[in-house]
Amino acid sequence: QVQLVESGGGLVQAGGSLRLSCAASGRRFSSYAMGWFRQAPGKEREFVGAINWSGGSTYYAYSVKGRFTISRDNAKNTVYLQMNSLKPEDTAVYYCAANYDTAQTMAITEAWYAYWGQGTQVTVSS
Repeated sequence: QVQLVESGGGLVQAGGSLRLSCAASGRRFSSYAMGWFRQAPGKEREFVGAINWSGGSTYYAYSVKGRFTISRDNAKNTVYLQMNSLKPEDTAVYYCAANYDTAQTMAITEAWYAYWGQGTQVTVSS
């Protein structure tokens, strides 16, 4: 069982940066692949990016590639989402998700992830 808590959201102007954190409780965090998703008002939740268990591989949605970076610190049971060059269309509730996996999986579908955080709001003003 893994519990996830996101933090770091807030209000930022377009062009600014934020770093979200997702702290995980439970054992064997290093055996979990992690993903970030977001949901804007009136829209379905969408994939943002994913990182495999070791942090050696990442994958991003086209809309954020080159602006967002996912990393993890397994010693701290934490995964990060560094968001740069933010745009108003990045405004959403951001969720982290996890699933046990020691392969190179970086899943882009919600259904693959077993555990979810409660989300943190990111608002980008124009």
